[in-house]
Amino acid sequence: MYGIADLDNCYVSCERVFRPDLKDKPVVVLSNNDGMIVARSNEAKAMGIQDCTPYFELAQKFPGQKIAVFSSNYELYGELTGRVISIISKEAPAYFRYSIDECFMYLDGIDQDKLQKWGENLYKRVKREVGMPISIGLAPNKTLAKIASKLAKKFVVYRHCCMIDDDYKREKALEWCPIEDVWGIGRRYAARLQSLGCRTALDFARLHRDWVQLTFNNINIVRTWQELNGEDVVPNEELAKKKSICTSRSFNGMISDYETLRTHVANYASRCAEKLRIQKTVASIVGVFVNTNAFREDLAQYWNFQETRLITPTNSTISIVQAASDVLRGIFREGYQYKKAGVIVMGITPDSPLQQDLFDLNAEQIQKMRRLDEAVDRINRMNGTETIVIGSQQYADKTAKGKSVAFADVIKRNFKSKNPTTRWSDIIHLK
Repeated sequence: MYGIADLDNCYVSCERVFRPDLKDKPVVVLSNNDGMIVARSNEAKAMGIQDCTPYFELAQKFPGQKIAVFSSNYELYGELTGRVISIISKEAPAYFRYSIDECFMYLDGIDQDKLQKWGENLYKRVKREVGMPISIGLAPNKTLAKIASKLAKKFVVYRHCCMIDDDYKREKALEWCPIEDVWGIGRRYAARLQSLGCRTALDFARLHRDWVQLTFNNINIVRTWQELNGEDVVPNEELAKKKSICTSRSFNGMISDYETLRTHVANYASRCAEKLRIQKTVASIVGVFVNTNAFREDLAQYWNFQETRLITPTNSTISIVQAASDVLRGIFREGYQYKKAGVIVMGITPDSPLQQDLFDLNAEQIQKMRRLDEAVDRINRMNGTETIVIGSQQYADKTAKGKSVAFADVIKRNFKSKNPTTRWSDIIHLK
């Protein structure tokens, strides 16, 4: 049996941990630069607040309504969800963190008759020790477990844990689940299936396998069909590692000078390197893209992407930042107002064993870079994100000559909450 633990309204739940006064009140969380709504509480959803609503429209559409608004605080969200994963690691025989708010669990060794109670107890422990609600789905494969978690979140009768363990429960769950909500069915395939009369997961599951294979000619769609019919076919290793990692942002305003743009790209490259180390992988390709604001028809438009191949795959911050800076130098053009940039690392493989090139860094230098990254990661975990960064990640503050500011301080975050669990300056003071 498989399980998945899905944090309910993750970002909102994180904000409520230290703001119990917001219980049962509408809460929204904004995207980077406070652009649009990316997370909503159930109360906000009930008011009719839609996902991706631009922030400036909130007051226009809901005048006089008291809505708590927060900027994205990924440092807080990462730390609190990490506590949830720590609990899961102690309760589940094996697990894999799928995203910031979801974690797959492999439950071999737990008696199936006891799984329902086990899931309910896991919910209670997470709620008690972290203060965040989770929904748990249990099933014979990962796709059905995802559907079960949606049922656990939707209906209180399940007590936060839904188990699909026979064909009757499976068919009832598939009958309830819209085809667009099935894990593995993207927007394009969902629209195509709906045009063919498949409104629910059960409609899709009842199609003949040969028809599905001939119509879509896509191994992932066929696997999804198999899992909806009770088979366990999605390989665990395909979930374990990302095949590419992208970090990108739209800027707060527009950028025309190379140095400021290079600093943004250095920060994105640094985050890609950190994500590689977290999943114990290295990358052999570093790509960079830049583009102007397509909505400003009065301005000259430009878009470009280039990549470079590294001689030896790496997850070193210094190496990946240097490669990204070299690529940016080749695609930057004077005279344009840039609105967005991003870094993509590809050619991802496990970090051990590492195949070195005869003409690249020697083994001693590679080990030195690895020890440096480990030390920086450890300090940043203990003292807060960006306690230590490389020089190219610091922005020059134009209002104070010679002064530098961190990446987090450049992004527009007017409603950001504090970080009482990771920063001494934000620690809670009791009266």
